Amino acid sequence: MTAVHRAAVVGKPIAHSLSPVIHNAGYVAAGLTGWSYTRIECAADELPALVAGLGPEWAGLSVTMPGKEAALAVADLASPVAAAVGAANTLVRRPDRSWYADNTDVSGMVEVLTSAGVSAGGTVTVLGAGGTARAALAAAARLGAAGVTVVARRAAAVDELRPVADALGVSLTGAGWDTAATHATADVVVSTVPKGVADPLAHQVRWRAGTVLFDALYDPWPTPLAAAASAAGCRVVSGLDLLLAQAVGQFEQFTGIAAPRAAMAGALAAHRAR
Repeated sequence: MTAVHRAAVVGKPIAHSLSPVIHNAGYVAAGLTGWSYTRIECAADELPALVAGLGPEWAGLSVTMPGKEAALAVADLASPVAAAVGAANTLVRRPDRSWYADNTDVSGMVEVLTSAGVSAGGTVTVLGAGGTARAALAAAARLGAAGVTVVARRAAAVDELRPVADALGVSLTGAGWDTAATHATADVVVSTVPKGVADPLAHQVRWRAGTVLFDALYDPWPTPLAAAASAAGCRVVSGLDLLLAQAVGQFEQFTGIAAPRAAMAGALAAHRAR
């Protein structure tokens, strides 16, 4: 009899998530019969009860907004990077039934930025100061950024990131949203703000062709910001690139085997094409 193994992505709202497309394609390509990956609608304050009620067949959870800080809190043990950023997007069930928290957003972001040609020593501007901005700070640290400017609509949100930057050894400068266009000429610009917030910046920024833009959104795509940057000759990576990269890391932690990346990427591309 085939053993049953389950995993899911949790968050609220969650119906839009493409993670099941990626993970289930990986299970099929890897020949992992008995494995399934679903969506679970779950608010942050509901996560502890959900995790406590999961049976032994559960291998792990992918955690999206708004539960990333809650995921870290429910874990028995956390990776250094998850602890440093104060958020986890991955909960892995260990053989002793304990839960291990990790943040594959960070390694995924490093991967997509490196693939886009980002090298050490550059300047980084992060638009927004939420959970994804925390991962961006950690990615900037790993990439050896010369400094990071966080542009936020609330000064208090920047202040909340300062302990994270200190833990990561990153030099952080805060800036108000009204100055966003002037700071988008950095070597790397990471937009982590919700849909529509950065749209007015698309034609306010004097883009440099050498800038790499990572826009964490993927629906709709391209965003006005991404389209303008691309037209100016910038290299652009999207939230879909990150979605795949962070999912590969989760797949390998959940299953213990190498991820069939090509099959997972192909399934995502085919789904988006439809």
